[in-house]
Amino acid sequence: MTEQHRDDARPDAEAAHAEQDYDPTASSLKGEVDPAVMAELLSIRSSIDNFDATLVYLLAERFKVTQRVGWLKAKHHLPPADPDREAAQIARLRRLAEEAQLDPAFAEKFLNFIISEVIRHHQAISEDHHARQNGDAGQG
Repeated sequence: MTEQHRDDARPDAEAAHAEQDYDPTASSLKGEVDPAVMAELLSIRSSIDNFDATLVYLLAERFKVTQRVGWLKAKHHLPPADPDREAAQIARLRRLAEEAQLDPAFAEKFLNFIISEVIRHHQAISEDHHARQNGDAGQG
């Protein structure tokens, strides 16, 4: 099938192994701060770890969907980038960030990074799609 199918088929053992290597209590502060403070710090960090994991999985899902957009664009010979869409998304995200009391400049930097990765993926998909078309045409 496609690259996307192979990504979906990764064994859960790989993720479990990565979690086994992670020490949620790792800290340079151990032994230097009050144990009660350390316990509270680790508790808060545990919440941060959960958010980080959620962000990673959300980004993975987002990129799976943008891969579909990339294939659609390649199939119909559309450009990898869509500056009007990108500008609208950045403006939207800045407004959402303000509502959420998140620094809009940070939100914009974050989205710009994601957009640049999506465009890079779309370019690669387009190149792959066109190479396959040209290869198939040359064999006929």
